[in-house]
Amino acid sequence: MTRLAFLLPVLAASAWAQSGTVVYEGARLIPGDGTPPIERGVFIVRNGHISAIGDRGSIQVGGRSTRIDLTGKTVMPAMIDAHVHIGYEGYTSWGAQNYTPANVLDHLRREAFYGVAATQSVGSSPLDQAIQFQHDQRAGKFPPASQFFFMPGYAPPDGGPDEVLRAATSALHVINEVPTAQEARASIQKMSARGIKAVKIWVDDRRGTYPKMTPEVYTAIIDEAHRHHMMVHAHATTLADQKAVVSAGADVLVHLVQGEKLDDEYLALLKQKKPYWATVIGLGDPTAVCEHDPFFEQALPDPVIAQIRANTERKPLTANCAPPAANTARREEIIAYNFPRMIASGARIILGTDTGVEPGHTFGSGVHLELARWVQLGLTPSDAIVAATERPAESMGLTDMGTLAAGKRADFIVLDANPLDDIRNTRRISDVYLNGVKLNRQAMVARWKK
Repeated sequence: MTRLAFLLPVLAASAWAQSGTVVYEGARLIPGDGTPPIERGVFIVRNGHISAIGDRGSIQVGGRSTRIDLTGKTVMPAMIDAHVHIGYEGYTSWGAQNYTPANVLDHLRREAFYGVAATQSVGSSPLDQAIQFQHDQRAGKFPPASQFFFMPGYAPPDGGPDEVLRAATSALHVINEVPTAQEARASIQKMSARGIKAVKIWVDDRRGTYPKMTPEVYTAIIDEAHRHHMMVHAHATTLADQKAVVSAGADVLVHLVQGEKLDDEYLALLKQKKPYWATVIGLGDPTAVCEHDPFFEQALPDPVIAQIRANTERKPLTANCAPPAANTARREEIIAYNFPRMIASGARIILGTDTGVEPGHTFGSGVHLELARWVQLGLTPSDAIVAATERPAESMGLTDMGTLAAGKRADFIVLDANPLDDIRNTRRISDVYLNGVKLNRQAMVARWKK
């Protein structure tokens, strides 16, 4: 792609932050903080931020303004995906060769299309390229897209991500391999000096096939990170490993223990520590692309959809349409047992999808699968929305995002139906606004379907 072609969308998006005053009135407003909806609400957007919000009749609008009638619609905050792997997915190919600014932007545009205002790539983004992309995005060099956040990843030599992700990250020398506590501390200090606010650790031996990070190393990483006011996200999938990283002070857990039931010792530890927790359970479910759901297909070219369905015996396009594993029933039993107990014990659930490794589990659409799984497992739709909006913003330190409130960025989704009645109504998207600007979703689909 030429530099000119890459920048053409910028010319079409002439107003990244909308100026003037726009009044949105008549919709049901879901604040995103768990409070009851405002049934006939009004909110005012000035210069990309909400300046006032409340019941119809309670908000005074002075001066000239544009009014938009949203009667019959529901408005909720745009969501925040706190765990993805940006840049490698090419749909017809996958790997390090795809990691370019244009592809990163494409993934963030797909996230935005499906109502995601901020996207965090966890452990797998090349440091220098990620920092440059953040700088360019904040400087307004790209068209409207989900805001890009990232964190470096840490593992022992030859350890870390699964074999698919590791093939790409190894080619770009992404993972920080630290064999000793001393080297780990030194590396964290360098990250802090570059302004890094969070890191990820992999504590997983992939069923005995990988070297595993030792307690001395991950304890040193967590301690040094906290000294520099940095968050630590921990990939740990077994009960013993989750106990260990939570005891050591990890701030965010990644994954739900799916191979064994939680015990009272761990539940007591969760009550004490109250870590954030990204479930990433939607990734393990049958892909919606294989189920012929148009909501998930609309952002993919038809030949790619056909290829995803056809490639049932090739990696990395395998698992998407493969038959259910023999242990599915047992896995579901454990998930149904562990999920509510994690929440009841104080784990603060946040949205994380793990998208970017399998083409059928696509950027943006994956968040809607995750929400549906939560509600299926007993979470209320209201709590699911909080976990997808306010709480991930809180976990990432995004004080101007995550809720519909005065002073916040005008990042919101206009829906044709109420997700408090049925969480699947988050898929009934009429429009998406980022920083007060409405995305041209029709033009985005037209481009992706070429």
